[in-house]
Amino acid sequence: MQIGVPPGYCIDGKASRESKDTAVILMGRCTDAMKATPALITVSIGQSGSAGVMTAGGPALAAYFASSQGRATLSRSGRAADVRLISALGAGDAFLLHLQDRSAGEYWRAVIGVKARLVTVSATGTDALPLDPAEGRRVLDQALDALRAANKAPA
Repeated sequence: MQIGVPPGYCIDGKASRESKDTAVILMGRCTDAMKATPALITVSIGQSGSAGVMTAGGPALAAYFASSQGRATLSRSGRAADVRLISALGAGDAFLLHLQDRSAGEYWRAVIGVKARLVTVSATGTDALPLDPAEGRRVLDQALDALRAANKAPA
């Protein structure tokens, strides 16, 4: 599996973490990419075979993420009460979540299966530079497009 990087963003190798079968990759705006929206993009890659949960489909995924257990999974603090699910929708092969997290603010997250691995992609702002929800969705879409392009089967 390859990581796709949207134009104007660079991988932060020092903050990213990889293990034998999983990874968490952090990306931020490149220093020379002032036209790119200031955002933090996080890509979390699950173990081989973990994408099987995507077969449950949109309604089941939406129900899970709306539940206390699902919101706790999404929460930075691990507490369901800290997360509000604003919306959940399918977007082709991805499932998108628009969230409000007490510690991260309002942001977008995608869940997608790539080469049998469950991958989550999020686009967030910072305390100093919050990310407008519409811009966050645009950055998330760019990150998903880059991920899909990097893992496209040869023609």
